[in-house]
Amino acid sequence: MTRYAALAAILRQRIEQGLYAAGERLPSVRTLSLEHGVSISTVQQAYRQLEEHQLVEPRAKSGYFVRRPHRVAELPAVSRPVQRPVEISQWELVLELIRSKPRNDLVQLGRGMPDVSEATLKPLLKALSSNARHGDLRSLYYDNIQGVASLREQIARLLLDSGCQLDAEQLVITTGCQEALSAGLHAICQAGDIVAVDSPCYHGTMQTLKGLGMKALEIPTDPLTGINLEALEMALEQWPVKVILLTPNCNNPLGYIMPDARKKRLLMLAQRYDVAIIEDDVYGDIAYSYPRPRTIKSFDDDGRVLLCSSFSKTLAPGLRIGWIAPGRYLERVLHMKYIGTGATATQPQFAIAEFIRHGHYMQHLRRMRIRYQQNRDLMTCWITQYFPAGTRVSQPRGGFMLWIELHEEFDTLRLNRCLENQGVQIAVGSIFSAAGKYRNCLRINYAQKLTADVERAVKQVGLTITQIMQSQSEPVKQMGFSAPE
Repeated sequence: MTRYAALAAILRQRIEQGLYAAGERLPSVRTLSLEHGVSISTVQQAYRQLEEHQLVEPRAKSGYFVRRPHRVAELPAVSRPVQRPVEISQWELVLELIRSKPRNDLVQLGRGMPDVSEATLKPLLKALSSNARHGDLRSLYYDNIQGVASLREQIARLLLDSGCQLDAEQLVITTGCQEALSAGLHAICQAGDIVAVDSPCYHGTMQTLKGLGMKALEIPTDPLTGINLEALEMALEQWPVKVILLTPNCNNPLGYIMPDARKKRLLMLAQRYDVAIIEDDVYGDIAYSYPRPRTIKSFDDDGRVLLCSSFSKTLAPGLRIGWIAPGRYLERVLHMKYIGTGATATQPQFAIAEFIRHGHYMQHLRRMRIRYQQNRDLMTCWITQYFPAGTRVSQPRGGFMLWIELHEEFDTLRLNRCLENQGVQIAVGSIFSAAGKYRNCLRINYAQKLTADVERAVKQVGLTITQIMQSQSEPVKQMGFSAPE
């Protein structure tokens, strides 16, 4: 047994015997190094092993703590959206969310930002600076409209994990996943067409439909298994749907992974009604399980699935590098790409290709999967502790978003207004619906390091919810919620 494994075994035994209680701070790395006569790196490896076994958790600038047991809250209810095509609203609320900038006096729990502070991203920063330092003129030229070949080759290799066997010529690099979704929709639909979506649905998808003059048909969605296939089939029979657009892996905002059997059934429905599928897989690589889940695209044998993704959630949104595998719609997507942004910026493409080629991407994913899963459990624990009894919370199997459902009479728009003056921001539920439903829901991001400041912000959200509920009429207060103990 190695020294770090022996030390990890000692610490594990102490935790299991209750010598270190849940939530208690563990001895510092330096203290254990002196106590056991081992190097600091040995202690760090021991803690890393305990972290992988989900016994301890690191906290920024605070050290290691015994991990609290994960308490499972009741799941949000299966959604019941209006089952007719509607025009999209809510732009003003979305604009308010995306206009906000990082500030020292604001805890942003609403934005869809990954953590970009991990050391595993340093090789990417070096690759970006190296291209500039060595005067690589290739990064200043236009490249192929489909994108840098070396990056497309690396993406094709990564896609093997999702069950897809594609080559570089079947891929188009885009300016983020948003352009991939927009180009896919533009290639198939026209203004006035109907697009079936899972509900709740990512607000960026909704606003893309709004901008293109299309209507959304929201389909009921289960928080564990995804879009209701029976309801979808009824919608396909009743309405002239042109595209099914959904996020089946690590869904935003619910976090579910659709089982493979259901993915196959959905594809069969699309084939029967001759409808295209646009699959948003932007969170698929940060599923907590490995190997990562298969895509619907991996079962596609007639090119009707347009697979979209990006590096915005796995690496950094500022890179603005996404991609699409458009299947039979390749030529149309290329035309939309050409008349839209033209060629995507080349410098970040070269850097990302190098980052993947040297194995840094998979190393970074391994680290972030562990971190985000731990953050999910801790954030869920805080919510069950600080939010009113009866609060429903999703159980994400990947990504870094929690969907929280309060009493049906509660208004998170009012909550957000109250929180603005308290230095906290959330994402209100209504922006995830074409018709403005889910006003009693909110989405919280748990990607950032969960410091004491973040815990205080979550506590403040829970306290404000309780205060608003107490100010409402007595009948509403008595319908299933009570203040936390």
